Amino acid sequence: MGEVVPFKAKTPAQKHKGKSLCRSGFHKWEICAAKQFDTKQGKLVTRYRCQRCGAEKVKAL
Repeated sequence: MGEVVPFKAKTPAQKHKGKSLCRSGFHKWEICAAKQFDTKQGKLVTRYRCQRCGAEKVKAL
């Protein structure tokens, strides 16, 4: 039988790290290249995703 590895629960400070910036509107946007064509608009779009909180925004070209 294998060894049992104890997992340590995250502290509240670790759990919510960086989210106060996003709540204030300072997101850390990165380009998400998975979907580049929007069928509803019929245009090429650039999809951004926040690294910290996971929020998404779409910008039409």
